[in-house]
Amino acid sequence: MYPIYPVPGRCPVCGEGMVITRLHCPDCDVTVEGRFSLGRLAVLSPEQLEFVEVFIRCEGKIKHVEQELQVSYPTVRSRLNEVITAMGYELPGADEDDSALSPEKRRAVLDDLASGRITSEQAIELLRGEMP
Repeated sequence: MYPIYPVPGRCPVCGEGMVITRLHCPDCDVTVEGRFSLGRLAVLSPEQLEFVEVFIRCEGKIKHVEQELQVSYPTVRSRLNEVITAMGYELPGADEDDSALSPEKRRAVLDDLASGRITSEQAIELLRGEMP
């Protein structure tokens, strides 16, 4: 039997989303051809998929996710927001506050805090949008 690999969600050449065109049942040898969607989860990076698995295993309880991943609440929220955005959904309240940090900028602030490049007070100000 051949090894089974995860389906790539993005084209390795151009980066666009992939489409499944052929499915095969190894038990009865039936093959179905057509255009099949990979679904929204297929566009996630391996790290984002791992986060989703932990989030589901923890029943969506952020405190449990914090403990399992050994990260802070803002880091869990940031990673969750990245997954929501990557799946093509708008973040709740995104229309209400145009001054909100993007998930990438929020993650950069949290990374700077974790590495000691900024203080917790500076991180709070940056996350609140109070510093230039």
